Amino acid sequence: MAEEKEQAAAVESEEETVKSAANENGETPEGETSEEGKTSEEADELTQEEQELLQSLTDTVDLENENSELKDQLLRKQADFDNFRKRIFREKEEAIKYANSNLLSDLVSVIDDFERAIGSAEDSDDFDSFLSGFRLIEKQFVGMLERNWGLKRMETVGKEFDPQEHEALMMEECEDCSTQTVIEDYQKGYFLHDRVLRHAKVKVGIPMTEEKEEEQEAGEKVK
Repeated sequence: MAEEKEQAAAVESEEETVKSAANENGETPEGETSEEGKTSEEADELTQEEQELLQSLTDTVDLENENSELKDQLLRKQADFDNFRKRIFREKEEAIKYANSNLLSDLVSVIDDFERAIGSAEDSDDFDSFLSGFRLIEKQFVGMLERNWGLKRMETVGKEFDPQEHEALMMEECEDCSTQTVIEDYQKGYFLHDRVLRHAKVKVGIPMTEEKEEEQEAGEKVK
């Protein structure tokens, strides 16, 4: 009996020794690997995954911050553009409203001349002087418009008829006309710089036919 007990104690001692060695090597009694006994490669792999996850989170935060900044910049740009558009619209309205201020300033001077001429006529019965004053004002007025604004009056009588500049209200045969010629001006035409502003309304003389010329010559001989 004593020998059997000693053998059993020796076996238990050996099992404990094996278990102790297995625990030191990171193995469980069933042969599994404990948490403390994981290999260094597995530990390194988990650390790398954690680092990648951390980097991913950091990149996400950076992108969100950048997106927020871009949104703020876009809102500021939109506000600046809206203010710019409103300012341009306001300046355009003012430019249209006061576009003719220089022209009206010149016309005011002409009005002053008319007022002086009328006042002078009321104190005098000299019609010739009154008419001369109005002719002078008209000449100065036309000169101012041509000099300052490019408005030029057409000279039509004696010129060859041009449908681009003239509007023929009447036509009649003309003894001295070799081509269609303006012989009377009913309403003056005007140029604005190099463009026709208003066509002149005129009477046009057309050359006489040979039969008409012969009849006229025969009539003169009879006389």
